[in-house]
Amino acid sequence: MIWSKHSSLSRWHTDRWLSPMLALPAAGAASILLLVLGFLLREAWPLLGGAGWLRFFADQGWHPLENRFGLTPMLWATLAAAFGALLLAAPVGLAGAIFTHFYAPPLAAKLVRIMLALLAGIPSVVYGLWGLTVLVPLIARWQQPGASLLAAMLILALMIVPTVALTSSSALNAVPSSLLHGAAALGLSRKGIVLGVAVPAARVGIIGGILLASARALGETMAVLMVAGNVVQNPTGLFDPVRVLTANIALEMGYATGSHRAGLFASGLLLTLLVLVLAWLGARIVGRAQHG
Repeated sequence: MIWSKHSSLSRWHTDRWLSPMLALPAAGAASILLLVLGFLLREAWPLLGGAGWLRFFADQGWHPLENRFGLTPMLWATLAAAFGALLLAAPVGLAGAIFTHFYAPPLAAKLVRIMLALLAGIPSVVYGLWGLTVLVPLIARWQQPGASLLAAMLILALMIVPTVALTSSSALNAVPSSLLHGAAALGLSRKGIVLGVAVPAARVGIIGGILLASARALGETMAVLMVAGNVVQNPTGLFDPVRVLTANIALEMGYATGSHRAGLFASGLLLTLLVLVLAWLGARIVGRAQHG
């Protein structure tokens, strides 16, 4: 009893000191986010303080020399490229995680995980170089000019598949083995155990991985810049050359001044807000999944 009381007091004292120690870095992370948002808002204010956000959606096209800063074509291109990549990468990544966890022999599963980790660590410019020299010419044989929305979708999908696969695999590993053993004891087939027990139990982690991959697809710059064609226009088909918001910032920030520079910072602010909306939606989805 004395040992138990001493142990409880020790845990209480540890928790008492641990809470503020953990709160400090959490507050620091939130402060950094607020500082970034404040900086972007300050730099974009020369344009936002006048016509506000409306001009970025009302102006016809992106022509800074003519004082027109329409972001709508690049916003649609950004969303289309990220959404298309996610449609391709999410099922492939989840299927890879299920294969390595439930079907592959141990050696094959280990090799696949190593390859996925290597793919996740390849610099984006290398993906862009491969896409520019291999993928774009292949698409051009089918439909000119090759550098297009489709190329951006494919290269982004290739880049985010490892993220989806590795996070989904971690989520499946966290499923209690008692659930799987209980399902097997009830006579469920391997397919029934995977689809009926394991995947639903790991859905929160899987959703988190998909959202993380979505954020990377929205924020990717170099690879998309190299394969998308960089034409500011509303995408009407998969083979249209497009320019995404991140590529626009990378291409023009080096020489932009005045209102032009403020417009680019407004693009960055819009991207940040898109990621924040994505995080909010993810929190809602995860919250419902946990209470469902």
